[in-house]
Amino acid sequence: MTSRSVTSRLVLLITLLVSQFSVAEQLDIEVVGLFSDAAVLRINGKQLLLKTGETSPEGVLLVSASSSDATIEYQGNRSTMLLSDRISSDFQKPGVVSVSVQINRQGQYIAMGSINGRPVRFLIDTGANIIAMNSKMARNLGIDFSGGKKITATTAGGAIRSWEVILGAVQVGEIKVTNVQGAVLEGEFPKDILLGMSFLKSVKIQENAGLMVLTSQF
Repeated sequence: MTSRSVTSRLVLLITLLVSQFSVAEQLDIEVVGLFSDAAVLRINGKQLLLKTGETSPEGVLLVSASSSDATIEYQGNRSTMLLSDRISSDFQKPGVVSVSVQINRQGQYIAMGSINGRPVRFLIDTGANIIAMNSKMARNLGIDFSGGKKITATTAGGAIRSWEVILGAVQVGEIKVTNVQGAVLEGEFPKDILLGMSFLKSVKIQENAGLMVLTSQF
């Protein structure tokens, strides 16, 4: 057997071993339970409970967890996931996606979306610096704002007592942004949830002839 033939066989063997190792390292990760400082993950069909700072036998680290989301890390890559979210261990970023919103008869841009996985109706407001909702809406969404930082919101009707909150995940169409600043205003104002710049700063906004296009920026 020639040295070239031996070398070729060794290269082929090494390539096969590397390929097999790569396949073995691919993980299918799903969040099936969320708690304060703990999460239940299903990794390649096997379910286990991890506390913050713990690592699974497969090498998946639970960086942080709350009742709304969990941040995991695998081979140096991090991802924030909601309940029932599923991801491959390659952590490939999704492609750029866009959402088109038509202006209504009142001259408003209304978009359907979700907050922490619960469906909501947004009024897109580029003049609002954060996402804002009234206290009744917040309670219906299960948002506990009682422990939030007390602030004062200035409206056309005057100053309103408010609370600053962090929303675990805000989504419009296929565009999702995590850990978004929001405000809960006491009373019944605003009538719609205002989708302000704490979310919109994460997207590209184009407006033309009554059509607004939001484009994700990854």
